[in-house]
Amino acid sequence: MQILDGKAVAAARREILKQKIAQLPAKPGLAVVLVGEDKASQVYVGNKVKACHELGIESIEVKLPATVSEAELKKQIQALNENKQVHGMIVQLPLPKSLDSAKAIGWVDPHKDADCLTLENLGRLWAGTPRTIPCTPNGVMAILQHYKMDVSGMNAVVVGRSNIVGKPMAHLLSQANATVTICHSKTKNLREHLKRADLAVIAAGQPEFLGGEDFSKDAVVIDVGIHRLEGRLCGDVRFKELNVRAATPVPGGVGPMTITMLMENTVRLFELSR
Repeated sequence: MQILDGKAVAAARREILKQKIAQLPAKPGLAVVLVGEDKASQVYVGNKVKACHELGIESIEVKLPATVSEAELKKQIQALNENKQVHGMIVQLPLPKSLDSAKAIGWVDPHKDADCLTLENLGRLWAGTPRTIPCTPNGVMAILQHYKMDVSGMNAVVVGRSNIVGKPMAHLLSQANATVTICHSKTKNLREHLKRADLAVIAAGQPEFLGGEDFSKDAVVIDVGIHRLEGRLCGDVRFKELNVRAATPVPGGVGPMTITMLMENTVRLFELSR
């Protein structure tokens, strides 16, 4: 089984991006809005800040308490919209239950939407004229491209239908001429769909949900999930059970690519702003 090393792919792309940033006339700026004390979000934001420092991107953090009001959150986002030093912005999800994520994303200026979550940018993506591309699905496509895995004509199954991963993942694969099936929690006979898949992208959000018996030995398996289970990191797939053509591990697979694509999106938004 070939291991698709996202960490290595991310390192190669970051080296190219670092050289590109060094030649820009000014520093691109990425703002992250973090609300509350969610541990996973804090780790993720920390990794983003570290990547910014390594590449030469200005990192702006706005940390707000879980008790912040909707009006104050909106005010903070609008201030970043107006800040000329901010070229890309993300509101770290999930937000506390007292806040409406869709509203918060809607307050982000689409010209600064670094994760392609605003309705305008999702619409542009679907219309084939993207301003940015969602980071995780774009990272998956970059891994496949790096390992010269042409998805054209493949039967691809995407498990999960979120706006962040599942739906845009299916769209990007379709644009690359794969034949795509979207499966989810209500899908009957999930294993039958997966057994027919040449490529399976798993974004189910359930730790170690699928195993070796769920895939064909000729399949390429991309695990988007990341969870902490009994003190260790794992994905949606029981990686050790796999006997397939190729697969991404967790950690070290899609995760490093998500942050790398966020950095690439920030630089793209910087260039578009000029």
